[in-house]
Amino acid sequence: MQKVVVITGASDGIGAAAARRLHADGHTVVVVGRSPERTRAVAGALGAPHHIADFTRLDDVVRLAGELRDAYPRIDVLANNAGGMFGARTVTADGHEKTFQVNHLAGFLLTNLLLDTLIASRASVLQTSSTVRFTGTIDLDDLGHTRNFEPARAYAAAKLENILFTTELHRRFHARGVSAASFYPGNVSTSFGAQTTNPIVRLVRLVGGNPIGHRLLRLSTPEQGADQIVWLAEGTPGEDWRSGAYYIRRRDTRPRHAQAADADLARGLWERSEAMVADRLRA
Repeated sequence: MQKVVVITGASDGIGAAAARRLHADGHTVVVVGRSPERTRAVAGALGAPHHIADFTRLDDVVRLAGELRDAYPRIDVLANNAGGMFGARTVTADGHEKTFQVNHLAGFLLTNLLLDTLIASRASVLQTSSTVRFTGTIDLDDLGHTRNFEPARAYAAAKLENILFTTELHRRFHARGVSAASFYPGNVSTSFGAQTTNPIVRLVRLVGGNPIGHRLLRLSTPEQGADQIVWLAEGTPGEDWRSGAYYIRRRDTRPRHAQAADADLARGLWERSEAMVADRLRA
């Protein structure tokens, strides 16, 4: 069945690779990206529609949601793939720490603004997460990391939030037709982390930039990393994959972090996130 698939963060990396694969398989792919030039280039090569949105600005997310609602009466898959690891702690114009907003809050807002369409379409909502084995704990009273900020820790916390958002989205809306899954795409060699000051990530980028280092680090290509998005997008929830679950290499996997299974934390994160964007949800 041909599906309408919206992919954020699709101007580069695994998002662009997934867009190419899904388009080749006959689906209607909607390319969403921050960079006008790169987003237009990816979409133009496919002859696909595209939309521009900078997730450091929540007003952009609201505008994007309106454009998507107007242009696509049916959305079968929403892939919340946009994200990144950044440098020194930065607060957006909306008043939120940048890593938290780009990786979690913007996707949370977009999903909620599209809920009526997603429910009517019996859609799948996919979250690009990461391995969360070494993540520190999430503090609902300090989601902006005002204490002891470190780029990699903030990013890892946001990826754990992606998992918690998935499980709570499933709990709240699966009975109404929405399915949800999060996944780890592997250690993918992309432009990810180009802005970070984290020394380990910078070293991985440096070593992985040559063929020998790439093999030693066992880095995946964007096309390999995109496999999870394509598989989940083309699959049927309840048959090919389980709603509410977290996947690694197409396997239903229990995240190796105690907080990932904390239902009260998932509920609390939803409520805190909802309060942060309440004015835009009412608009």
